[in-house]
Amino acid sequence: MEQTKFAVAVLVVVVVGAVGSCTFKSVPAGHVAVATLFGKIQTEPYDEGLHFPINPLFKWSLYDVRQKTHLERAGVPSQDQLTTMIDVSAQFRINRDMAPKILGGTGTAVDVLHVHLIPKLRSLLREQGKTIKRAEDFFLEETQQRLQTSLRTGLREYMTPQGVEVLDVLLRDIKLPAFILQAIEAKKEREQAVERQKAELERFRTEQLQKVAQAEAERQAAEQEAIMRKLLADAQAYEIEKINNAISGNQSYVQLQALEALKAISRNPSSKIYFINGDSPMPLPLMHLGEKR
Repeated sequence: MEQTKFAVAVLVVVVVGAVGSCTFKSVPAGHVAVATLFGKIQTEPYDEGLHFPINPLFKWSLYDVRQKTHLERAGVPSQDQLTTMIDVSAQFRINRDMAPKILGGTGTAVDVLHVHLIPKLRSLLREQGKTIKRAEDFFLEETQQRLQTSLRTGLREYMTPQGVEVLDVLLRDIKLPAFILQAIEAKKEREQAVERQKAELERFRTEQLQKVAQAEAERQAAEQEAIMRKLLADAQAYEIEKINNAISGNQSYVQLQALEALKAISRNPSSKIYFINGDSPMPLPLMHLGEKR
């Protein structure tokens, strides 16, 4: 009998201790907790922090309400029946106020991702691909902007009632079919070759223009030099003509020049005898007159 009383007392102590230890709930930062009592979901979530008193019979579901990023890769066919691989990132977070609804309608945060966000994002990508005529159009900036906007809008409209706030959808990478990439690369190489040829032609044209300009400058310089030489020659000819005219009418000048020549000859040691015809209007020296040869 005493053993039975002791066992009952121990059981009461354990139950009371368990009840006492479960009268508060601590929710970590960036999370929200949803309580259920015998399967019934409590409509008010518990934000981060310490909460008490708490029904010790509550069961808890914890949701991370911080911003998350989901990376998705999908093959997107365009109207030309070519499939382009597109990588996108969806930035989202769970609406803390709708956590009880999420628990009742979908389940955990992981369930929300796999049941709603991923399938809808893939579906939107395929639908947008149907509006693209050619696969290479995915590389157009206008196409990428339109694709991002449509994905963001469509995903927000669908996920908001599910308790998920979509912050943004971004295109990360686009991989066209291999043969299209090769064709684009070949086209770029041809364009670059054309640009190089244009640059080479422009360089050659510039060089030729420089040579023409240099030749023209040299021609003009030669013409100027020829003109200057002609002017100088004309001046010298004019001077000689004036001197000749002056000499022809001046016998004294002629005689003076003859005497100067005689004076120069007299300085030569080999000179011996000189005669001057005094009667001549132009006296000239008669060198070595009467010498035998």
